[in-house]
Amino acid sequence: MLDGMEALPESLPMSAVLHDVLPVFLLILTGFLVAQSGLMKAEVGEALGEFVFRVAVPVLLFRTIALAKVEGGTPFSLWIAYFSGVTVAWTVGHLIATRVFGRDRRIGVIAGVSSAFANNVFIGLPLVERVVGPEGIVAVSILLAVHLPLMMIAGTVLMERAVRRETGDPGRGLLAVVRQTGINLAQNPLVIGLVAGSLLHWSGLALPSMLDTLTAQIAGIAGPAALISLGMALKRYGISGNVGLASVISALKLLLLPASVWTSCHLLGLSPRWTAAMVLTSSVPTGVNAWLIANRFNAGHGLAASAITLSTLFGVLTVTFWAAYVGVPE
Repeated sequence: MLDGMEALPESLPMSAVLHDVLPVFLLILTGFLVAQSGLMKAEVGEALGEFVFRVAVPVLLFRTIALAKVEGGTPFSLWIAYFSGVTVAWTVGHLIATRVFGRDRRIGVIAGVSSAFANNVFIGLPLVERVVGPEGIVAVSILLAVHLPLMMIAGTVLMERAVRRETGDPGRGLLAVVRQTGINLAQNPLVIGLVAGSLLHWSGLALPSMLDTLTAQIAGIAGPAALISLGMALKRYGISGNVGLASVISALKLLLLPASVWTSCHLLGLSPRWTAAMVLTSSVPTGVNAWLIANRFNAGHGLAASAITLSTLFGVLTVTFWAAYVGVPE
């Protein structure tokens, strides 16, 4: 799959792109309106989000990896391509926050995370499933196997370092951070789903018919449920201060990150479908993990929240652009 350079497909007609992209954001809007109108309490959205994270998406990842047909090559080129783009966007976001806007190092880290941490689980997976199809889901699943641990370790270590420089607090060492992250990941449902699917895939065993039916039904609701729960969660974020910096960070997330990922995929010769999957999942709005890191260190809440909201608001336009640009390989 990764052998040789394959030309990327031509751009798609806008009507075909909107047919795939708009439903993703309309489901997010539906969730937001349900929460905003008071039709359902915020607790319902939180419970739905928990179900998505702990049950639906892990089952989707398990099934995808268990039934995947990966024709040759290794995932290393995919990882290198994606995280090369992440490095570019993160670095630029950090420098703009600290050098242009004059914010301290802690805000610089939050700006970098918000520029480079895509919402791959709640938006990336449903989007890639609609636009690229099963092979794209395989690519995103391979990315998710390392995305969360690498991004959380990098964000936590850099924030610990920034806190030490700004406040003199000794913080935790790298080994302590890695150890705690490892413990958290071992209990993470997404990781468990990926590992279980990988074990079944490499064993060569087939899913029993009843389990196949069950996992297919649960996996089928993962995307819509994820998008609706995200829409309901957006009510808590909003836009508060930092609008100028948050707007720049959102632009980096929606434009620079996918452009950098596309360039890396092109240079490394990823297949058209894997390239499309990586560009699309990198083009989605900022993930809630940026806010979680800000909350953990009590710094940059407003910036992270505003970046999530603004990137989601404008994401429908930029994601449509990237979907039209990369096209859907035949």
